[in-house]
Amino acid sequence: MNAAELFVKCLENEGVDYVFAVPGEENLALLEALRGSSIRLIVTRHEQGAGFMAACYGRLTGKPGVCLSTLGPGATNLITPAAYAELGAMPLVLITGQKPIKTSKQGHFQIIDVVDLMRPVTRYTRQIVSAATIPSRVREAFRQAAEERPGATHLELPEDICEEETDELPIKASMHRRPVAEEKAVNAAVEAIEKARHPLLLIGAGANRKLTARMLRRFIDHTGIPFVSTQMGKGVVGETDCWMGTAALSEDDYAHRVIERADCIINIGHDVVEKPPFFMREGRRTVIHVNFFSAEVDPVYFPQLEVTGDIANAVWQIDEKITVQDHWDFKFAHRVRSAMLEDLDRGRDLDGFPVHPRRVVHAVRDAMPEDGIVSLDNGLYKVWFARNYRTTRPNTLLLDNALATMGAGLPVAMAARLVHPERKVLAVCGDGGFMMNSQEVETAVRLGLDLVILLLRDDAYGMIKWKQQDMGLADFGLDFGNPDFVRYADSYGASGYRAESPAHLDELLRECLDRPGVHLIDCPVDYSDSQHELFEAIPEASASLSG
Repeated sequence: MNAAELFVKCLENEGVDYVFAVPGEENLALLEALRGSSIRLIVTRHEQGAGFMAACYGRLTGKPGVCLSTLGPGATNLITPAAYAELGAMPLVLITGQKPIKTSKQGHFQIIDVVDLMRPVTRYTRQIVSAATIPSRVREAFRQAAEERPGATHLELPEDICEEETDELPIKASMHRRPVAEEKAVNAAVEAIEKARHPLLLIGAGANRKLTARMLRRFIDHTGIPFVSTQMGKGVVGETDCWMGTAALSEDDYAHRVIERADCIINIGHDVVEKPPFFMREGRRTVIHVNFFSAEVDPVYFPQLEVTGDIANAVWQIDEKITVQDHWDFKFAHRVRSAMLEDLDRGRDLDGFPVHPRRVVHAVRDAMPEDGIVSLDNGLYKVWFARNYRTTRPNTLLLDNALATMGAGLPVAMAARLVHPERKVLAVCGDGGFMMNSQEVETAVRLGLDLVILLLRDDAYGMIKWKQQDMGLADFGLDFGNPDFVRYADSYGASGYRAESPAHLDELLRECLDRPGVHLIDCPVDYSDSQHELFEAIPEASASLSG
C-alpha cells in the first residue's frame, strides 16, 4: 500500500469515526484512501467549522477528534480550533497537507512553516518525512492528545510522502492505567477537611468524567459539603441540593459569598486556564488541589495541599476515609443558596420585547429536556446561561471559558448532534458569533441533522459594547448591520422564524425542537437593563449576605 493508505489504516486503528475536513489538492491521496475506509468524511465549509466539530467530538467522547486541511491558508485557519482544544482540554488531532518536500516545481507558493506555526498551540507537532515513520507518529499524536490533560496535536503529511510504497503496519495502543493518588496526600486532605469549619467543593472541567461525577455525588450525599462549579464544570454534579451556584461573574455574586466564607476549598478538576473563580490570599484558607496533574502555581493560585492522580479514585479514597464533623457549619451557605435560587427564578413573567436575557434562559430551560444539549457561542448571553441555566447532567451546557472564542457555537452543536443523535440539541449564538461560521448551516442541512439555532440579535458586539460603556467611553465602532436571518436560513434549505414576543419564543422553541431538520429562530434581545442587573444589581444584592 502507499503511505496515504497506511495513514488511514493507522486512523482506523485508533478508532477514528469521523474526519472533519476542508480538503485541498495536497490531501487528494489521503482523500482517496478515506474513500475506501470505514471512517466517515464530513466536509465543512470552513476549516474552523471542521476544527470546532472535531474538538467537540473529543470533548464528548474522550477520544481524539480528527480534522483535516490543506497547507497554507487551510492550515492557518485551524490555529483557532487548535488553541480552543488545547486550552479547553479537548483531545484533538489536526492533519495538514504540504507541498512535496523532496522535489517541488512550485517554489515557495503557499508554503509556510506549519509545524512551527502549530507549536505554541499544540503539545506535539511533526512533519512526516517518510512512510516508515507514520505508525509511530500517528500513535504518538493520539497518545498525547488523549492523555491527561487532553489537548491538541498536529501532523503534517506532505504530498509526495503520501505516494511512497510501504509494508509498515499500525502500532496498537498500549494498555495503561492512570496513577492513583498517594495515601499520605489523601490522608492530609482528609485531615484538613475535617478540621475546617466551612469546607467547600469547587468542581471544574477536569472532573467531567462519568465515574468522577458518580464519586462526587456519593461524596456530597455522604458529607453534605456544599459545592460551586466553574462554568466548564457545570453539570458534573446535578445542580440540586448542596449546589451554591456557578462562578459566572468575576466576583461578588452569590457563589462568591460562599467562597469567601470557606476556610477550606477542595478544588476538584479545576486549573488556572479557566478564568479563576476565586483569588488566593496567603493565610486566608486551605486550598486542596485534586487533579490528574500537579498544580500550575500562579499569583492567584498556589494550593497548600495537592492530591495528584486519577480524580475519581482520589474522591473515592477521601470519601472512604472522611468522618462527618459536628463542627461543620453550612448555615450561611444555605442562606445564600436560598437567596440565589430566588434570584434565579426571577424573570419568568418578563414580557418586554426585545427579550430580556433572563427571560431567554427560562424559555430555553423550560423547552429543553434534562438530557438536551445546549451549545453556547461567546457573548454577554453566555454569562447569563452559565449563571442561571440549571443543569442536572454532565455535558448538557457546552461552553468555552478557556479560549472563549466566538464562532464555535454552531459547529459544536452539530458535533453534539452527531455524537448524540437521540438527544435534542440547541445552539445559542449571538449575531456576531453566528456570522463568523454561519455557512455551516449548509453543512448541517446536508448532513440531515435535527438541530435548532437560537440567534440572539442585538446588532452589535454586545459584550464589548458593555465594557466600553462601563469604562466611561463613547459609544463607538461596535454596531453593525445584519441580513434577514429568516430568509438567510431559508436560502440554505433550513427553516427560519422570527420571535415576536417572549410567549412566541416559548412556542417556537417547543415546536422547532419537536420537528426534524435545521431550524433558526431570530430573537431580538435587549441587553441594556440586563448589563446593570448582572454586573451591578446582583453583586449589590448578594453583598447583604456577607454578614
